[in-house]
Amino acid sequence: MYILKEQIKKENRLTSGHRMCAGCGAPVIVNGVLRALKEEDNAAISVATGCLEVSTCTYPYTSWKNCSFIHTAFECAPATLSGVEAVYNKFKKDGKINDDKTTKFIGFGGDGGTLDIGLQSLSGAMERGHDITYICYDNGAYMNTGTQRSSSTPHYADTTTSPVGKVENGKSQVRKDLTEIMVKHNIPYVAQSALIGNLKDLYEKSEKAIYTKGPTYISVLSPCPRGWGYPTEDLQTISKLAVDTCFWPLYEVENGKYKITYRPAKKLPIEEFLKLQRRFRHMFKPGNEWMIEDLQKEIDKKWAYLEMMEKITNTNLSLIHISEPTRLQLIS
Repeated sequence: MYILKEQIKKENRLTSGHRMCAGCGAPVIVNGVLRALKEEDNAAISVATGCLEVSTCTYPYTSWKNCSFIHTAFECAPATLSGVEAVYNKFKKDGKINDDKTTKFIGFGGDGGTLDIGLQSLSGAMERGHDITYICYDNGAYMNTGTQRSSSTPHYADTTTSPVGKVENGKSQVRKDLTEIMVKHNIPYVAQSALIGNLKDLYEKSEKAIYTKGPTYISVLSPCPRGWGYPTEDLQTISKLAVDTCFWPLYEVENGKYKITYRPAKKLPIEEFLKLQRRFRHMFKPGNEWMIEDLQKEIDKKWAYLEMMEKITNTNLSLIHISEPTRLQLIS
């Protein structure tokens, strides 16, 4: 249970003084996730190369406290974490570790190191069933190296490698939905979260993921003022608009059952989210209205899918064979 007065008493495991940009969502996400750890528990943390790593662990300094920190390459943070988890369990079984404390294994990576470069090792770690939790802080591009497009970059967004001009209208492809790809791995817990004014949603999902046996995954929207083009003080505003427009729906899938964890009291049009960001300003030029309409259709389609899956997976259905083997009848 999330109790604010208790949570603010906990010491941050990612300390202040790191070099992350002002208005960046990643450090808020990390502390939000790690607050879900019980204070008496240890954590082994593997972080893929990216903004978070280069800004929090610059030799000889580190911002990570009361945990074991491993920096690994872009492509192998989940593989590194699963190897550490396997070795730890072996050592404990052989009596080489006599620590009564619980150790949890948590990975962090941006969308570049997760949806693109690290997808193979993430998929492998999930499929093998390691008892790890992986968090993707998704800022929708390769922000650390100059705002190049990633497979998580939104449709029509302007980046340095999908520039707006006479040839292109920003990124021409629809963003990859890794949350749904992780659901298809049949792991016990998958979720999507964001920073929406308070950290209750992120805390509760992180706690569930960390303390669920087996591989778990959470994708968290991580606004980037540099790459998205918004004032640093608007971090929470941008996050809330992403959720209230359903650009970034909040939901979880526990043992195959979908649950939407936040329904906007008033679903806002996608323009409200887009208009505060420099990367989408071309969509508001005369004659480009079709892009906004197209993106709205994508969002509405995804929301309808989630509502359908929530209804289907939470309804008891029995499959009964009738006269022909290939014909099935659904009985609720």
